[in-house]
Amino acid sequence: MTDLDLRGTPCPLNYIRTKLALEGLAAGQQLQVILDRGEPEQMVADGISAAGHQVDVSPHADDQGAVVLVITPHG
Repeated sequence: MTDLDLRGTPCPLNYIRTKLALEGLAAGQQLQVILDRGEPEQMVADGISAAGHQVDVSPHADDQGAVVLVITPHG
């Protein structure tokens, strides 16, 4: 699994970085993205889901102001 920590990264830059990281994944790999709660979480999760990827969101274990997105690319 590839990890990407985007806490503190403004919108829409966090979405763009997530999308670029997805494009660089090998077949069968997942991407784990750490984001700030609120707008960054919503913007990235909604945009990536709309592109057809599976997105699972969970709270960050050590940072209550962040969430972890595990993204499984389609096809």
